[in-house]
Amino acid sequence: MVEMNILEAVRDAMDVMLAKDETVYLMGEDIGPNGGVFRATEGLQAKHGVNRVLDTPLNESGIIGFAIGMGLRGAKAVPEIQFIDFIFPAFDQIVSELAKFRYRSGGQFTANVTIRSPYGGGVRGAHYHSQSPEALFAHTPGLKVVVPSNPYDAKGLLIASIQDPDPVIFMEPKRIYRAFKEDVPEGEYTVPIGKAEVVREGTDVTLISYGAMLHVAVEAAQIAAQEDGINCEVIDLKTVYPLDIDTIEKSVKKTGRVISVTESPKTAGFGAEISALIAERYIEYMEAPIIRVTGYDVPFPFVLEHDYMPTADRVLDAIDRVWNY
Repeated sequence: MVEMNILEAVRDAMDVMLAKDETVYLMGEDIGPNGGVFRATEGLQAKHGVNRVLDTPLNESGIIGFAIGMGLRGAKAVPEIQFIDFIFPAFDQIVSELAKFRYRSGGQFTANVTIRSPYGGGVRGAHYHSQSPEALFAHTPGLKVVVPSNPYDAKGLLIASIQDPDPVIFMEPKRIYRAFKEDVPEGEYTVPIGKAEVVREGTDVTLISYGAMLHVAVEAAQIAAQEDGINCEVIDLKTVYPLDIDTIEKSVKKTGRVISVTESPKTAGFGAEISALIAERYIEYMEAPIIRVTGYDVPFPFVLEHDYMPTADRVLDAIDRVWNY
């Protein structure tokens, strides 16, 4: 075991896969000698060579198009988009091409591409460096959407994503890149894609989250238990799509009260999909309305970013509402 933060775990996952599998290639803007804007690839080009860790032009559509071509030719392509806000010039490549190859070829071809990108607010990045567009990709059949919340999962899920034959959008919560460390196994291991985890057992209210907001949900659950005696269960989805509905089902049937905690705008965010699924399948178990704690339906602000992002206090208010409904 080695103590790592999320950023170090991501780097270690790529290092392990580059060393193990000669078909793995990294590509992106400034990922070579500079190691990327957050230094996620620091040292990897010097270790594995310029033909395996490729600096690219400032052209997101070109980066993803290049990765798709490599994936179709048998490589495992791992492109980095510096900030997920910059992914939109490549949106057509992703949703119209990358996501569709298995279907359009009748299963004859797929593109093994894992798109890594830091997402979310909390680093004073304003509206061009702080978005959380996971719902856009979860809405696109053919893509898997993975969002880790801790170093252990970051490494295991990234290795699993690179090994997966289908395309993955791997969203890294940059707000907590260096926030804490935990023991991470050396070498290769995987965390299964599509499997959530109950990170805190409870009986009264279910909190569902992922990525950086998972820690806000856990904080709120701890305060609710200490101050109000409300025992919240917290689920870390880990994977937005495919969604682990079985873990959600067990918790919902136990608590009868559900709150989702997500960072993106409220309207048509992924919390809405969670709410709809629960209402559609388990409404007879519900003791209160399903509540979404989210960002607001405005562009991500600069000066007021911490007023925009969900906090433990906002989650606690939602807990009070469902508990006393």
